[in-house]
Amino acid sequence: MRNCIFPKILILILFATVSCKSTTETTVTISPEVLRDKIAGGWAGKMIGVTYGAPTEFRAQGKIYEDSIRWKPSDTWQSMWQDDIYVQLTFMMTMDQYGIDAPAKKFHEMFAKAGYMLWHANMQARKNYYDSIFPPASGSPEYSMHSDDIDFQIESDYIGFMCPGMPQTATLMADKIGRIMNYGDGIYGGIFVAALYAEAFFETDIPRIIEKALLSIPAESDYAKIIRDVVKLHGYYSDNWQAAWSELESKWGDVDICGAGSSFNIDAKLNGAYIAMGLLYGEGDPLKTLEIATRCGQDSDCNPSNAMAVLGVIKGFSGLPSDMQEGVSSAGDSLFVNTSYTFNSAVSNTYKYALELITSNGGSVTDHEISIKSQVPEAPANEVSYPDLVFDKAVSIFDTSAWKFTGDWKTFQRVSWPDNVLADQSLYAENAGDELELTFNGTGLSIEGNWVRDGGKADVYVDGILHRSIDTYYFFANQEHTTSMWHVLNLQPGEHKVRLVVKGEKRPEALGNCVYITQALLFKTGSKKSDGYKFSFE
Repeated sequence: MRNCIFPKILILILFATVSCKSTTETTVTISPEVLRDKIAGGWAGKMIGVTYGAPTEFRAQGKIYEDSIRWKPSDTWQSMWQDDIYVQLTFMMTMDQYGIDAPAKKFHEMFAKAGYMLWHANMQARKNYYDSIFPPASGSPEYSMHSDDIDFQIESDYIGFMCPGMPQTATLMADKIGRIMNYGDGIYGGIFVAALYAEAFFETDIPRIIEKALLSIPAESDYAKIIRDVVKLHGYYSDNWQAAWSELESKWGDVDICGAGSSFNIDAKLNGAYIAMGLLYGEGDPLKTLEIATRCGQDSDCNPSNAMAVLGVIKGFSGLPSDMQEGVSSAGDSLFVNTSYTFNSAVSNTYKYALELITSNGGSVTDHEISIKSQVPEAPANEVSYPDLVFDKAVSIFDTSAWKFTGDWKTFQRVSWPDNVLADQSLYAENAGDELELTFNGTGLSIEGNWVRDGGKADVYVDGILHRSIDTYYFFANQEHTTSMWHVLNLQPGEHKVRLVVKGEKRPEALGNCVYITQALLFKTGSKKSDGYKFSFE
């Protein structure tokens, strides 16, 4: 076992020390040892939670995870390979190289050029970087069908860890970084999580922490509404989280635009609600919090990771169960993949940045006491990624009654998962002038297809007008993917015609000019299920 970052003697001192005290209405103080201990607790909570839930990730979609959870604290070393941690450490590495106030484009650049695979909003943000679409546009609904996804929510922890008692500062930082890959509720998820940590440095009551963190996001946002629903459900089903989960699922379970038409839900707000459920029903108990946040399902490694990190800040590293401390400490000097960081160095640098932010925001630091000018939370203006957008239906590329083809379109086959059989996956064309056409009724459409190393370029027209040229090349970190390649939203209700024309062109590094299409997702304007929904007890 490697040496813990906090020797036993220091732990005894911490227990004997009053961790923080209020000196005035606008200033709070904390000792350097306690601040560092709480930052370490936050990072440790991330590591513990993500390894606890990792085997269950998306194993329960739209249902409670009922299988056994086999986890032991020594499994925490597996966090070295978790994107919940190494992606945000890339942002800290950007700060190390370019400063704490580096422009968003620098964060975007290092993130895009990192040597790891990405998915969903993060993957779209990387693609947008190489297509010269930079923040804030890179995370916007105009250039992403993933704006409300969970990505920034699982990557904003480091911001909260370095903003003790300073939710305004956390919000400003989160609003800048979050726009690399998200917008609207996707950004509010990151702000909310960062605010949970900012408040948890000086508050131990979990309902109060959630209440205060809500003040950092727009009250009229769907994200705020779903968290308030969790609080309401907890008040009614105080000893039955499963009943609360069932009512929450009935109201909010179909909100995800990214997973439209399926039970898969990577939406920030639903998964954020599961963080809140784990915290409220866990009642400060680490194992109970981990289990409930995990059994809520969907992105069930990320959610217990965030919930446990909140407990880590509240309790400090020294206040976590001893076996959890040992599990983290044994990996304390191991590098997180694709980063220059270990747990110990992440704690040290987060502490350093926290002191920098404290002093730059009117606080002061001495060897024995840190004085923080406390901040009243302020929410940004509300923005909605996909207002009144409702999924209608999917149209397979193999539905010849719906599509009109011109030119030489061929069938591409791929081994399907989990059946492991060769099956028709898409149609593709590569010659200039090859085109397809789809007429539909609705207000939005997403053309799904393959981003691949032999991907080429195409022009997409809506009702006869060129909407955008697209480039379907993607081969970063040896990754290819099937995703939304182009979309249009906010059309007038009624009939529309979309035409995709292959250009027979490619970027220099691409291996071909091919454009692969799998399906179209159609959307209409309407009311979401959550609008006007009443719980059974209301």
